[in-house]
Amino acid sequence: MSDIKKVIKDKKTDLNPIWIMRQAGRYLPEFRKIREKHTNFIRLCLNSDLSAEITLQPLKRFDLDAAIIFSDILILPYGLNQKVEFVKNVGPILGDLNFNQMSKFTANFFTERINPVYKAIELVQNNKLTENKSTIGFVGAPWTLLVYMLNKKSPKQGLKKNFFEDKVLITEMLKIIEKFLKIHIKNQINSGAEIIQIFDSWAGLLNNKDLDKYVYNPTFSLVEFTKTLDVPVICFPRGIKDYKKYCDIIQPDVICIDYEIDPVQIAKNIKIPVQGGMNPKILLTDKENLKKEAKRYLDIFKDHPYIFNLGHGVLPETNPTMMEYLVKMVKDY
Repeated sequence: MSDIKKVIKDKKTDLNPIWIMRQAGRYLPEFRKIREKHTNFIRLCLNSDLSAEITLQPLKRFDLDAAIIFSDILILPYGLNQKVEFVKNVGPILGDLNFNQMSKFTANFFTERINPVYKAIELVQNNKLTENKSTIGFVGAPWTLLVYMLNKKSPKQGLKKNFFEDKVLITEMLKIIEKFLKIHIKNQINSGAEIIQIFDSWAGLLNNKDLDKYVYNPTFSLVEFTKTLDVPVICFPRGIKDYKKYCDIIQPDVICIDYEIDPVQIAKNIKIPVQGGMNPKILLTDKENLKKEAKRYLDIFKDHPYIFNLGHGVLPETNPTMMEYLVKMVKDY
C-alpha cells in the first residue's frame, strides 16, 4: 500500500507523503520539449504514449508518492463533442453548446472519444516507476465544468452577464455533466486509478445561498458514487470559505485546501485527512523561505493525517531544483 493510501485509509500521522498538483507539465524542460512539437493541447492529452510519458516525467526526477495522470478537466466537454481549444496567453476557449445533441450521447460514444486517457492510465499503472506509489485520476466538479461549458472561457474576468438566465438549461446540463462524470470516474478506476481527485476550481465564485444547488448536491453525488467503487476521493473546492461545512456535507476522504485558508483553523476544525495548502509562489523565492513555509505546514499537521501538496498547481516559472529541494525536505521531516 502506498504512503498516501496509508494516510487516507489508516489515518497515519507519522508519514509525510507528497505529490504536487500540476507536477507533470509546464515547469519541466522535458515537458516543454514535447510541447514544442505537439502544440494542440487536447490532442496531446489524447496521445496515450505521450500522456503516460509526461505523467511519469516528475517521478523520474523526484521521490514523489503519486503519479497524477496528465490530462485536463475539459476532456469532459470534449468527450461530449463541445469544441475545446487552448489559446496561448488566453487559456481555454470552448465552442457553442449543443444541448440536444449532448442529451442523446451514449456512454460508449463518450468513452470512445476519450479512450486514450484510459489507455494512458493503464500504461502509468503498469510502469515500474509507480510501484508502491498511487496513480491518481481526476475530474472537474460539476459546477466548475458548467462554468466552462456555458461561459465558454475561463471566468477570471467573471461570468457572462446572462449566465444564470436559463434555469432549465442549467438544471439539465448539471444532470448530463454528473452522468458523464460518473462514467469518466468509473473508466479511470477500471484502468488503474486508485484515487480520484475532484477539482472545483471555481467554487469561490458562488454566494452561500447557491452552494447547495451547484456545489454540495452534485459533488456529494460524485463522492458517494466513487466510494461505492471502493476508491478514496480527494476534494479541492478552491476559494470556498467554510471548509468544515463542505466536509460535513460532502464527506470526502481527504480535503485539499487552498493557500488563502488558515491551516491552523483547518487542523483544529477538520477531522479527516488534509492535503495541500502551501502557496505555489513560495517555490519562486529561495530555499530558506521554502524550507520555513513547508515546515510551517508540516508542523501544523504533524499530529493530523496529512498529504503535502500546494494550495494550487505548480507555476510554470518554477525552477525544478526548488521542487527537488521541497520533496527532499518533506521526506526528511
